[in-house]
Amino acid sequence: MPRLKFGAFLAPHHPVGEHPLLQFRRDLDLVEHLDRLGYDEFWCGEHHSSGWEMIGSPEMFLAAAGERTRRIKLATGVISLPYHHPFNVAQRMVQLDWMTGGRAIFGSGPGALASDAHTLGIDPMVQRDRQDEAIGIIRRLMRGERITARSDWFTLQDAQLQLLPLQEEMPFAVASQISPSGMTLAGKHGIGVISIGSLSSEGLNALPTQWGFAEAAAKQHGTAVDRGDWRVLLSWHVAETREQAIAEARHGLLRHHNEYIVGTLQRPDAKPFRDPDEAIEKTAFSDRSAATIGTPDDLVARIKSVYEIGGGFGTLVGFVHDWANPENTMRSWDLVARYVVPEINGYLVGLRQSQHYVATNRGVFDRAKDAIMSKINENDAARAALAVTRGSRLGDVASASNIPDLDKARADAAK
Repeated sequence: MPRLKFGAFLAPHHPVGEHPLLQFRRDLDLVEHLDRLGYDEFWCGEHHSSGWEMIGSPEMFLAAAGERTRRIKLATGVISLPYHHPFNVAQRMVQLDWMTGGRAIFGSGPGALASDAHTLGIDPMVQRDRQDEAIGIIRRLMRGERITARSDWFTLQDAQLQLLPLQEEMPFAVASQISPSGMTLAGKHGIGVISIGSLSSEGLNALPTQWGFAEAAAKQHGTAVDRGDWRVLLSWHVAETREQAIAEARHGLLRHHNEYIVGTLQRPDAKPFRDPDEAIEKTAFSDRSAATIGTPDDLVARIKSVYEIGGGFGTLVGFVHDWANPENTMRSWDLVARYVVPEINGYLVGLRQSQHYVATNRGVFDRAKDAIMSKINENDAARAALAVTRGSRLGDVASASNIPDLDKARADAAK
């Protein structure tokens, strides 16, 4: 399979009860950690209610993250466009792009929480149309156009950005769940997608159909979509052993599902788990499981399976959660970078081939040992030293593979 990029998606989902200041700082620590580990992208959401999701301005958070990182791309995941005037969104994204040295990705959505839209007095029936309208305006502004436009929810009069993005073309992406609206919007505008619906088994199975929506819309509107700009979201927690991963995640997973998914959001298809064992089983080990709780090898197998189901995508994005404590969460991301990324992207193939060749072709290298013994035998002092040298192999303390067997050499000399 082609090489994938890897990223992280912070909604965030933090249980109510911890000091907010420390949560913000820990989230920034995570971005810094991911940057050091070589992750490609970091996504940060916008929410205004629910208690668990408390980042109200992803641009502000990402600007702070930009000061603590050097190479990782920083993406809004996502800005809820119906909540904002499009001109203000465009200006904030341009500023973010400059402040981060051209590392901004503009991700948008219609708004995920009904409680957020209710707070702002927005009819849910208009949210997706407003997102579509805003994307069109923002793309034109970022091309440098001067726009006059009047809508039932915003007005622009001779509006033009005085500063364009640092990047020649800032990447755009829209959030997609299971309905066709997100993918259709991506196809219409010829932009990228981040599939959030893949966090569920239904969403994973719908990936091939979802991409078909994007391609059909692109064909209809004369644009093009690229699987390389498609990001697929997965949940995981990994440790050195499956048992350790389960032990670390079980109680936090139970709390996340029962208190947030069921107790706060009250999703109609969600039922509380009875205990941590049921939470682990149904989340990661049943036929309908979409998450991975186990070893790096378990996650490698899952990613390959999802890639095959979806028919190919460009970036695998992990969902950030508090199933485990902060230390074990950081460790999980570390293990993914150390073992999963190189396995998926084929970085170890040449190293394994080299090791196998050296280990299985010893006869090819015997002349190197013969060359050493030849030089020893040419020198009277060296031959004398060989007779009293302790230890059968100098190679016990050396990394060279051409160290001769001294016991055998002394025996041959005595004949």
